[in-house]
Amino acid sequence: MDNPTATVVKNAGSHYLLSALPQWEVFPAVLRGKVRLKGSSITNPVAVGDVVRYDPESPAVITEILPRRNYVIRRSTNLSRQAHIIAANVDRAYIVVSLFFPEVKLPFLDRILVTCNLYGIPATIVLSKTDMYREMAAEEIAHFRSIYEGAGYPVIETSVRTGEGIADIREACKGCVNLFSGESGVGKSSLIKALDPSLDPKIGAISSAHLQGKHTTSLYEMYPLASGGYVIDSPGIRGFGLVDVEKEEIARYFPEMLRAAAGCRFTPCTHTHEPGCAVKAAVDAGLISAERYNSYLGMLEEDKKFR
Repeated sequence: MDNPTATVVKNAGSHYLLSALPQWEVFPAVLRGKVRLKGSSITNPVAVGDVVRYDPESPAVITEILPRRNYVIRRSTNLSRQAHIIAANVDRAYIVVSLFFPEVKLPFLDRILVTCNLYGIPATIVLSKTDMYREMAAEEIAHFRSIYEGAGYPVIETSVRTGEGIADIREACKGCVNLFSGESGVGKSSLIKALDPSLDPKIGAISSAHLQGKHTTSLYEMYPLASGGYVIDSPGIRGFGLVDVEKEEIARYFPEMLRAAAGCRFTPCTHTHEPGCAVKAAVDAGLISAERYNSYLGMLEEDKKFR
């Protein structure tokens, strides 16, 4: 008889919490050594969201990781040969950004979006703290929305102070496993607490010296929402390198570039120097944002560094 299965709902290094979803009855587990060795190039062979088999002793012992439907993975810029799985078996990713406090870094956002697209995970961009800067930055908000809605991504403006956008996200989370990710200090944990005030993810302040977020969430953890569904809170991320995508394929994961590429004179086309490139023509015409195109060029350069 096969061992029972459960979902990993918390990763604390070498120790885990499991629950047989949709029931929420967590119990501790450890990882059998030979399972750990299978992920030699991955810093965490078991990720939150993984469905695993376990030997129900005390504590339970994880014996097998079942095949993943999808996952979000990043490569650290400091560990070019190692990668880290942020979460597995995700129904939707919410990428939380703030135009200010801290200032959004579009290349960082675009790397996460490419990774979600690569693994077939629908992504929504959550623009947080809008009550803090809407009056002074209405044009910047409109420009940001035009970039990403034009690319095909939903953008939700939110404020945990006023409640703006919270009900919409809460409704969308029902019945799903939802990853919340983003840079440090953008307000992920505050947003999760606004979705369900009974939850207590760690919330930190912004460093006034650098307007950078301080790391507050150090563990990957899934929470059940009282309204339905689950959220995965991930530590604030500072670097996001692409994994498992060839340089020639990167443009396919920019939806607006993929649409335009059908008109390119040459196939394949890198959209950098070739004559008759429909993508470059769309950038020149303002149909594809220069910001997104520059992110793409940066990924090509980053790809060279890691090879």
